Amino acid sequence: MNLASPFSLSIVAITVLAFLGLPIGLSMIAGSIFYLMLSGADMGIAAEQFLNGMYSNYVILAVPLFVLAAEFMNIGSMTERLLSFCNVLVGRFRGGLAQVNVVQSIIFAGMSGSAIADAAGTGGMMQKLMTNGGRYTPSFAAALTAVTAVIGPIIPPSIPMVIYALVSDASIGFLFLAGIVPGLLMAGLQMVQIAITARRKNFPVEEPVPLREIPGITWRALPALLMPVLLLGCIYSGITTPTEAAALAAAYALIISAFVYRSISFAAFYRALFVSAKTSVSIGMLIAGALVFNYVVTIENIPESLRVILTGWDMSPTTFLIFVNIVLLLLGCVLEGTAILLIIVPVFIPTAQALGIDLVHFGVVVVVNIMLGLVTPPYGLLLFIVAKISGAPVRDIIRDAAPFIFWMVFCLGVITFLPDTVLWLPRLMGYQG
Repeated sequence: MNLASPFSLSIVAITVLAFLGLPIGLSMIAGSIFYLMLSGADMGIAAEQFLNGMYSNYVILAVPLFVLAAEFMNIGSMTERLLSFCNVLVGRFRGGLAQVNVVQSIIFAGMSGSAIADAAGTGGMMQKLMTNGGRYTPSFAAALTAVTAVIGPIIPPSIPMVIYALVSDASIGFLFLAGIVPGLLMAGLQMVQIAITARRKNFPVEEPVPLREIPGITWRALPALLMPVLLLGCIYSGITTPTEAAALAAAYALIISAFVYRSISFAAFYRALFVSAKTSVSIGMLIAGALVFNYVVTIENIPESLRVILTGWDMSPTTFLIFVNIVLLLLGCVLEGTAILLIIVPVFIPTAQALGIDLVHFGVVVVVNIMLGLVTPPYGLLLFIVAKISGAPVRDIIRDAAPFIFWMVFCLGVITFLPDTVLWLPRLMGYQG
C-alpha cells in the first residue's frame, strides 16, 4: 500500500482524530471527507452516502426501539419481578444467587438485545443482592454480572445481529434463531463454572422460597415473561418484521410497566426517553460514519483485494474462520464492538462467501467474538461498567472473570468448528443455507 495515497492518509486522519478524543463515528466521517478531497471527488458524496444509508435501511430503526424497550423495562418493576422468579428457579442451590444472575441474563436476553443494557439495568441490583452480608466478594459479583450480560446479544433479539444484517444482507429472523443454541450453551457452561466455584469457595445456600409463594411470584412475573414470547412469536409467525417487533416490544414494556405494574412516573418516563435518545444518537453516528467510510473502502476495492489475497493463501473455510476469530479477538481488546461490525466485518464477508461459509453461521461467530471483546482487557467496556457499579478494582474483576472467559472461548470454538450447533434451529424453521 502506498503510504502517501489518499486512502492511507485518510486512515491516518481517522486514527489521529480518534486518539485525540473525537468519537469514532465523527472521525470516520472526517477521514472519509478528507479522502474525497485528496482524490478530487465530490465531497457531497459523503452526505449522499450518509442520507441514503440512514434513510433507506429500515432495519436500522430496530436499534433505537430495542434500546427504548430496555429502558422502559428497567424503569418499571419488571426487573424486580423477574429476579424474584429467577430466584424461585435456582436460588435454593449452593451459589444460588450467582446462578440467578445467569438465569436473569437468559430471560433479559429476550427483551433488550444489548449487553450494556443488561449489565447497567440489572447489574446494580444483582451487585447489591450478592454482596449483602458479605455473601460474595464485590469483584466476583461484578465479574459474574459482566460475563452473564454477554449472553444478551447472542440470544435474540440482538442489536449486534441487527447491525450485522445491515452490512451482510443476511436474514435477521434466521440470525436470531441461530443465536439461541450458542447462547444457551454459553449460559450452561457459566452455570457449571459457578457450581464448581461454589463448592470450592463454599458459597452460601439461599433460603428456599416456600412452595405456597411460588404461584404468586410466577403470576406477578408472567406479564414480563410473556414479552420475549410475544416478540419472537410475532417475528417467526410472519406477523411483523423484526423492526416492527422491536416497536411492539417497546410498546409492550411501556404498557406493562405503566398500566399493569403501575410503576412508572412521568419523570422516569422522560428520563427513559432521554437516555434512549442519547444512546441511539451515539449508535446512529457510528453507523453513519461507517456507511461513509465503507463507501471509501468500496471505491478502493479493499474487500475484493483482501478476498484475492486470502484466496491466494489457499485457506480452507475452517482455517479462514480461525483467522477471523484471532483477528476479531485481538481487535475486541482495543476497539468498540459496533465499530468492528461496521468497519472490519464487511471486509471479510466477500471472502467468507467465496469460501462457501454460510453468512448466518459467520454472523453468529462474529457476534460471539465481539461479545468476548466486551469482557477482555484492556478495553473491555463491560468491565469498566461493572467496576463503576461495584467499586471493585478492574484487576480483581478480570481475575474472577478469567474462568468464565475460558468457557466462553471454548463455546466460540464449538460454534466455529461445528456449524450445525448454529444452523440446526434455523434449518428446522425452513432456512435453506
